[in-house]
Amino acid sequence: MKLAFQLAYKNLIGAGLKTWLNVAILAFTFLLIIFYNGFIDGWNRQALVEAEKWEYGEGQLLNENYDPRDPFTIKDGYGKLPSEEAQHMTPILLRQGSIYPDGRMFPIMIKGIEINQDVLAFPADKLVNSDESIPILIGKRLAKSTNLEVGDQVLMRWRDKNGTFDAANVTVVEVFKSDVASIDAGQIYMSLDKLYEITGLQDVATMYIGGEGYVSHDVEGWVAKDKEELSSGLTAIINTKKASGSILYILLLAIALLAIFDTQVLSIFRRQKEIGTYISLGMTRIQVVKLFTVEGGMYSLLAAIVAIIVGVPLFWYVSKVGISMPSASQSTGVTIADVIHPYFSLSLIVTTLILVIASATIVSYMPSRKIAKMDPVNALKGKIQ
Repeated sequence: MKLAFQLAYKNLIGAGLKTWLNVAILAFTFLLIIFYNGFIDGWNRQALVEAEKWEYGEGQLLNENYDPRDPFTIKDGYGKLPSEEAQHMTPILLRQGSIYPDGRMFPIMIKGIEINQDVLAFPADKLVNSDESIPILIGKRLAKSTNLEVGDQVLMRWRDKNGTFDAANVTVVEVFKSDVASIDAGQIYMSLDKLYEITGLQDVATMYIGGEGYVSHDVEGWVAKDKEELSSGLTAIINTKKASGSILYILLLAIALLAIFDTQVLSIFRRQKEIGTYISLGMTRIQVVKLFTVEGGMYSLLAAIVAIIVGVPLFWYVSKVGISMPSASQSTGVTIADVIHPYFSLSLIVTTLILVIASATIVSYMPSRKIAKMDPVNALKGKIQ
């Protein structure tokens, strides 16, 4: 095997530009596969962290009468969780309402949160320190849609526990920024106690968010959702992106492997005298097949070396600095950060390396099988079999 590697290396280096063109294509494909999957993995990791920080916590308990996909269930979808079950959790009460910025009606979801909670990342301290009668928090997406800024007052309408409409001016005391679109667009946040006061409800919640130490489990009258279930939608999007992106690098890999296949076919055709000489000197046909297979496989080894030399500093820089995303991506409704830091795991690199080397070796072996059927005498004469 050592001799096969030595001869294969000398033959490849002797081939000059042809070798390095094949190596360049393979190295580019290697880098592209790692970069794209690293980008998707980085997006996934950041999105899950942000979703946990702003929306999921360690899991949720939803009232059995509340369905997140059915807004008509909000009116009666609330209840009180037993105190022994509410440990390590913070309550959130949902109510429907409308605001009227610049005379326009804008439907909203009113969310009441505890001002002293530390489970979610909302700047609830702004509600505590405000002197306004009804202070609220809004996200940047809602602020952009309604042209509201800190200090602005806007008329808000809601229904109390009896279904009676009520209205009052509310004041924006903070515009927060979050990468999680689902907690921002069309939603305002106020003190849970203040929401109790204006609706007439008391000590109830639509859902509870688990904090540190919470273990997801069902409670009578409540439906438990763990982080995996809550993030399943995002995971499905990530998997779809990976599948669609794989088409590109599969095509590139196919082009690189086709170039190696053509090179091997031409090499066997032009080097028949060399093959006959190897067999005449005592090498078995299997050993000669192994030599040409190793020669083809070494394209991928050289490509891996080139990719490492180029990729290590490039990927290190990209993972530190990150990739800026266009502002339009923030309005898609998908959790995506302004800057995504790709994540290049060891398993991703090793898996890609094995894929490229195995594919190149298999493609090199396919035309090399013809050597086993060659007549060494005719091969020495350079006759085509």
